[in-house]
Amino acid sequence: MIKLLIIDDHPLIIDGIRTMLKDTGYVEIAGACKTAREGLAFIVDHPETEIILLDINLPDMDGLRACELIRQINKQVKIIGLTYVNEAGIITQLIRKGANGYLLKNMEREEFIDAIDRVLNGELYLSKGANEKILQQLQAFDLPGNKVPVLTRREVEILQLLGKGLTSQEIAGRLFLSVYTIDTHRKNMLQKFNVHNTQALLNAVQELKILG
Repeated sequence: MIKLLIIDDHPLIIDGIRTMLKDTGYVEIAGACKTAREGLAFIVDHPETEIILLDINLPDMDGLRACELIRQINKQVKIIGLTYVNEAGIITQLIRKGANGYLLKNMEREEFIDAIDRVLNGELYLSKGANEKILQQLQAFDLPGNKVPVLTRREVEILQLLGKGLTSQEIAGRLFLSVYTIDTHRKNMLQKFNVHNTQALLNAVQELKILG
């Protein structure tokens, strides 16, 4: 039996996953943890865990950081990010941190089982919605003569709040995200505009009239 760990603080999600795996016959839920720290402790105590479903927004730690720490503890375990967030910047960051896949929480059972099978076979799996998001962003960058960076909806929201002088902590509280997630978005935008600080970013955005 494949040993699977769920790290997610939403009971309905955990129950839904249990239901979807009920008749597979080869995947067993070895544990379900509500926080990143509980999950990390479980992985240390149960090195035989083969696959992890990791919520990106956990109450005690950003899922991106949790993924990084999991990979430090166990380099072989397969990690699939599980979230409602469908943004190219977060998806690519998660993969860079060592994840093997990314699923949106509105997935169907067929896609969920397919993701598990493919990740266990050594493939990188992105949900259909996540895959389309990345392709859209890449296509936008490849348009001839397009010199204006493409921003996601979330990046626009964060830029607007940065323009009002809010700190990462304040923005995180307003958008119900972690500070780490806000800083990740900020770093992505610095790279997109090829600038080195927030003020230069805001100046570039104002010059290009991106926010209207």
